[in-house]
Amino acid sequence: MRLVRGERTRCREVAADPVALARRLAAEGAPWLHVVDLDAAFGDGDNQQVVAAIVAAVTCPVQVGGGVRDVARAGALYGLGVRRVVLGTAALTTPRLLDELLERDPEGVVVAADTRAGRVVVRGWVEDGGVTLGDLAARMTAAGVRHLLVTAVERDGTGEGPALPVLEQALASFGPGVMASGGVGSVDDVRRLAPLAARGLAGVVVGSLLVDGRASVGELLAAARGV
Repeated sequence: MRLVRGERTRCREVAADPVALARRLAAEGAPWLHVVDLDAAFGDGDNQQVVAAIVAAVTCPVQVGGGVRDVARAGALYGLGVRRVVLGTAALTTPRLLDELLERDPEGVVVAADTRAGRVVVRGWVEDGGVTLGDLAARMTAAGVRHLLVTAVERDGTGEGPALPVLEQALASFGPGVMASGGVGSVDDVRRLAPLAARGLAGVVVGSLLVDGRASVGELLAAARGV
C-alpha cells in the first residue's frame, strides 16, 4: 500500500504480493529494504507475519517502521531478523524507549523525522510534534542516534521530486546519517541528491518508482553514485 502526502484516505495498493516484490528488489541488488507496517502505524493490528516472510525471503538487510511504541514490539521485530527498527512518534513521546534501544544497538535504530512546513508531525502524520526539524535533528544527535529518516510529507507519494531544502536543513542540524524519503519520481531525482552524499546523506528511500517498473535498482544505484 502507498499513501499520498501521508493521507490515509488516499492510500492505494501498489503490489498485491509484498513478499514477491521484496524478492524482486533484492534480486536486482537493493542494498536495503525499507518496510512500513501501515496497519501498525495507525493502530489497526500489524503485519508481523508478512514482515517475517519478507526477512526470510531476502538476503539484504531490512528496516521496518510503523507502530514501534515499546520494547516488546521492537524486540519482536529484531527477533524476526529485522536489522533496524524505525521510531517515529515514540522517539519524541517515549525517550526512555529510544535510550533503551540505542543502548542495545545504536546501529539498529532509525528515527523518522516526518515534516510538514518545517514542523515535525506525529501520530500518523496528523498531529504537530511540538518541534521543528532542526530541533529534532539536534536532539537526536545529542541522544546518540546515528540514522535519521527525513520525509517531507507534502511530497510523499507524489513523485514531484525530493524536498532539497528540508534535506539540507536536516544535514546541517544532524550531520552524516540522514536518509531521504518522499517525492522521488525519476532517476534524475536521485541523481540530484547524489551531491549531498558528500555532506552525509546516507541513503534514499524509493517506492513507487521501483514498484511501477519505471526504474531498476541498478539504474538508481548508478544515479546515486553520480554516474
